[in-house]
Amino acid sequence: MEQRKLGSTGPNVSAIGLGCMGMSDFYGPADRNESIATIHAALDAGITLLDTGDFYGMGHNEMLIREALTSRSHDNLQISVKFGALRDPQRGFLGYDSRPAAVKNFVAYSLQRLGVDTIDIYRPARLDPDVPIEDTIGTMADMIKAGWIRHIGLSEVGSETIRRAHAVHPIADLQIEYSLIARGIESDILKTCRELGIGITAYGVLSRGLISGHWSKDRADAKDFRQMSPRFQAGNIESNLKLVDSLRAVAGDLGASPAQVAIAWVTAQGNDIVPLVGARRRDRLSEALGALDVKLTEKHLTALAKAFPPDVAAGGRYPESQLAHLDSEKSAKAS
Repeated sequence: MEQRKLGSTGPNVSAIGLGCMGMSDFYGPADRNESIATIHAALDAGITLLDTGDFYGMGHNEMLIREALTSRSHDNLQISVKFGALRDPQRGFLGYDSRPAAVKNFVAYSLQRLGVDTIDIYRPARLDPDVPIEDTIGTMADMIKAGWIRHIGLSEVGSETIRRAHAVHPIADLQIEYSLIARGIESDILKTCRELGIGITAYGVLSRGLISGHWSKDRADAKDFRQMSPRFQAGNIESNLKLVDSLRAVAGDLGASPAQVAIAWVTAQGNDIVPLVGARRRDRLSEALGALDVKLTEKHLTALAKAFPPDVAAGGRYPESQLAHLDSEKSAKAS
C-alpha cells in the first residue's frame, strides 16, 4: 500500500483511508458483523487510517472500531476522530460545542470508547461560531502535551479559519468533501492548505454513492441522509446520474468501474490528498481499493475535466440549514 504524509507535520498514512460513519449512522441499517469484517479486510489490505466521529451513532461507531481492533495490532494505525456535534435522543442535531471544557469532555469519552490512551488525529467536526478557533486549538495543543492526542486536524473550515488555527498550533490535515462534483476547495482552500503544509483527507469522493455507478434514483430508506440531500432530490438526481455516463466511458477505456475512476481522480489531484472511502461491505471496499491500480492518463483527465467542470452538480451538497454551519462554504463563496 502506498503511503502519503498528511501535511508537513502529520503522520504517514495509507493512500486510501476507511471512513466508518456509514457503519453506524446516516445511511440506513448496516450489518454489524459485515462492518467489522470490512474493517478487518481494510487492515489486511494495508489501510492504516480509520476515520470516525464521536457523534456517529452517538458513540456506536467508536465502540464498533474498538471491537474490530480487539484482536488486531495498533502498530502504524491512525484513528481520526471528529468531535463537537451535539445530538438529541431522536438523532437530531442541536449545534456544535468547541469550548475548552467541552473539548476535554469529548476526548475523555472517545478515549474510553475506543479503548486507547491517545487519539492519533483529533478535529472539531465544524466551526463553533460562538468560540474563537484560537481557544479550541489552544486547548487541543495542551491535550497534545498531556498525551491525549497526537495531531490536530480541522474539518469543513475556510481559509481564514485555517490560518488562524495554524498560527496557534500546526495543523496536520483538513477533512473536507472533494470529488468530481464537489470541487469547491479548488478556488481557495486547497491553495491555503498547500501554502501552509496542511494535508487533505477527502471525504465524499463518490458523493455518497451518487457517482459510484451503483446508485438508482428509486432507492429509498427513511433513515438515509440522502433522502434530504439536495443532489438526490427529484429534478436534481436525474441530471446528476447522467454525469455517471461520462465516468462509464472513461472506466470502459481503462477496464475499471465508475467508482474506481472517481476515486482515482481524487487521488491524482496531489500526493497531499488522501481519499476516504465509506465502504460498509467487503465487496465495496475491494472495488475501492482497485482504484489504486487505475492510472489516469492526460487523455482521461482531460475528458473528465470537460465532463465535470466546477459547479456541474445539480443541487447543493447539503441542505441549506446545514450549509449555514459550513465555514468552508463561506470561504468558497468569498473567493
